[in-house]
Amino acid sequence: MTRFKIALPALAVLFAAAAIAAADAPKTPWKLTGQLEEACSCSAACPCWFGSKPTKMTCGGSQFLFIQKGNYGDVKLDGLAVGAMSQSPEGKGMMESYGAWNFNYYYVDEKATPAQRDALKAIASTVIAGGASPKTETRVVPIVRKIDGKEHTITLGTYGTFSGHLVEGGLGGAARIVNPPGADPLHHEYSQGATSKMTFNDADQNWNYEVGTNYMFGTFTIDSAQYEKFVAGLAQKMAGMKKQ
Repeated sequence: MTRFKIALPALAVLFAAAAIAAADAPKTPWKLTGQLEEACSCSAACPCWFGSKPTKMTCGGSQFLFIQKGNYGDVKLDGLAVGAMSQSPEGKGMMESYGAWNFNYYYVDEKATPAQRDALKAIASTVIAGGASPKTETRVVPIVRKIDGKEHTITLGTYGTFSGHLVEGGLGGAARIVNPPGADPLHHEYSQGATSKMTFNDADQNWNYEVGTNYMFGTFTIDSAQYEKFVAGLAQKMAGMKKQ
């Protein structure tokens, strides 16, 4: 219990930043069904989702959405991908440093039309850490995912690649994490794994992380109404924290 009490101020910062980002986002209704591929430099399971410090000096990693079916208003998004590469400041987790990350760069599927690119950018600003860093840019790149048995490999054009696989739980099946303290609708539940590779050479970085860092895989159906409700819930939590 003590650990989560300590994490509350950090969560409050995240809630405030997320609420501001969502409030500023366009109000066009959207809905996505697909799969989440995520990895970072921390040892598994990623401590940022629990409001804890990174296991290395920084937490650096990726979040990518592979959309099976989706729309942003009348714009169809089936078969497209969007994601971000990010890094927290030294000695601080993603939650407590939200708004001051070292960088948060977005990567948009080059297969998308101009209208689809705009839609993906708008959704990413709500779902993938909008307002998390003053240093942000958007790249249009080929985002390629290859699944070979249990191994998933994601490549971002010439900017980097990461691959990972799920680990087995103690009673069989993939290890799962459900409703961590920092969960949003996208991260309500996901399966836990380990990386086999992670490289990145954008945003003045040159990553080549060791095997076995954090990897996460999830399936999702999310929409704009869920995120509006999520922001309203954040406001209630912030009010409760202030009273405490």
